[in-house]
Amino acid sequence: MRHLHLIISFALLATFSSCSVYNFTGTGKIDAKTFQVNFFQNNADLIEPGIDRTFTLALQELIQNQTNLNLVKNGGDLTYEGEIVDYRISPMTATADQQASQNRLKIRINVRFTNKNKEADNFEKPFEFYYDYPATQQLTGATLNAALKDIFERITQDIFNESLAKW
Repeated sequence: MRHLHLIISFALLATFSSCSVYNFTGTGKIDAKTFQVNFFQNNADLIEPGIDRTFTLALQELIQNQTNLNLVKNGGDLTYEGEIVDYRISPMTATADQQASQNRLKIRINVRFTNKNKEADNFEKPFEFYYDYPATQQLTGATLNAALKDIFERITQDIFNESLAKW
């Protein structure tokens, strides 16, 4: 019986002590209190109005939801900035009569991440993802919203993982 109490005590101790090092988002301990996300300008050749704002807000929201960092307008410990460099629609598969049966929207975003407290974490790199949709649909309205939601969820999570989760 004494061994059982010892094992349970050890398991509880290990469980509660590990919570201070790891959390469910996988970030571990973040050596910062604030972050800022500068506006991501749309510099792509093909311009879709409003995606720059949508992406900027999506990145801010993800970081706020997955960390306890405070969003600031300037002077943040962590800074995210960059630009949308590619917004491209291309045919992916063809039918027997040489018509596209599926199109792909691909978005690439160049990101510069700066950590004032740990310069070794700084990086500049592109992140991209795509969304396939039937060629019979126009990329407007609900189709465009679904595409942007899927693409931005993936890209923002990749940026988060690269900058804070270190996966």
